[in-house]
Amino acid sequence: MTEKSARRPLGQQFSAVVAVIFGLATLWAGGSVLAGRDPGYLVYRPLLLFNTLMGVVYLGAGMLAWRRARSGRTAAAVIFGLNLLVLGGVLYLYRTSAVVAIDSVRAMTLRSGVWLALLLVLIWASRVPRDPG
Repeated sequence: MTEKSARRPLGQQFSAVVAVIFGLATLWAGGSVLAGRDPGYLVYRPLLLFNTLMGVVYLGAGMLAWRRARSGRTAAAVIFGLNLLVLGGVLYLYRTSAVVAIDSVRAMTLRSGVWLALLLVLIWASRVPRDPG
């Protein structure tokens, strides 16, 4: 472990790693469906494209969070906000009997929840004073 990483709060490290893993899983899942894999449920293509693109954003946010908790916090807040907006749109489409399946609602609820949790941990981690030594 380097001297710099030893000074990072554990919450910051944890959030960064979770963000990167979540980003990789999102890219794999979205990319494989875009490549033709049948996920076994109804797919709303605009949401699939959004989520796959967000996988790249999740990776970037994880890297930012690793370097600076405050930068990661900002990225997590933006991602949470975007996911919440899309969740609202998906809920609207679901309630008006549009193409969207309940799986889309569940997926966006999960994503929003994960990013809310990461945001809260990064808010906490950005307030933890660093050890000067």
